[in-house]
Amino acid sequence: MGLLERCQELFKTSNLYEVLGINKEATETEIRRSYYKVSLKVHPDRAPEDPLATEKFQVLGKLYAVLSDKEQRAVYNEQGVVDEESDALSQDRCWEDYWRLLFPKITLQDILEFENTYKGSDEERQDVIQLYVQHQGNMDAIIDSAMCCSQDDEPRLCSIIQAAIQSGEVTAFPAFTQESEKKKKARRKRANKEREEAEEMQKEMGLGDEDDSLVMMLKQKQKSREQNFNSFLSDLEAKYSKKSGKSQRGKRGKK
Repeated sequence: MGLLERCQELFKTSNLYEVLGINKEATETEIRRSYYKVSLKVHPDRAPEDPLATEKFQVLGKLYAVLSDKEQRAVYNEQGVVDEESDALSQDRCWEDYWRLLFPKITLQDILEFENTYKGSDEERQDVIQLYVQHQGNMDAIIDSAMCCSQDDEPRLCSIIQAAIQSGEVTAFPAFTQESEKKKKARRKRANKEREEAEEMQKEMGLGDEDDSLVMMLKQKQKSREQNFNSFLSDLEAKYSKKSGKSQRGKRGKK
């Protein structure tokens, strides 16, 4: 079965761009970032409950190999087909090693340093506005998708959005301007529950100092809000890997 057929079977679409949640005009960076986000969700180590995780992960590797190759991407864009006999789609390739080459691990210190510079920056403001438009004012989705964000950041995010609305930069979506108190309370309740679970885990793991607590909190976020955590790491790693992207692509080309 070919790549397009496998995508249809596993992801319910044969459109390579739709599998990654992007459009045909996506840049190399956007393709890379989206590949990371989607592949994290089905990585065999992160989705042990999914019996098709390994197959999905392998298919995503092949998909990215096609879209990251200028010639193959051009052929796919023009004809809607892929070259199943190309070296990039070799059945002998270890897609796990390929993935690790593309996305080297980042450290906790990297996360801390990034968060300190990101919060309150113009980059964060632009990201929040983009999420507001993308989710049409749905604060549940915005908070779940925002980087370096917890429930405590909601007032700050709301002020950013409100200022953009007042200036005419964005539309005043009813989901934001007319959100009910019931929905706000439900969101706070979920956040408090997560915090309590994190504190309980901290006690069980015997963690006390600030660094250990942060590690524990990150692990808890990964467990209870996996999609948001993956998105956060995806965006963060994409930022840190920009400088090394060219050299990594060069290495892949020599395979």
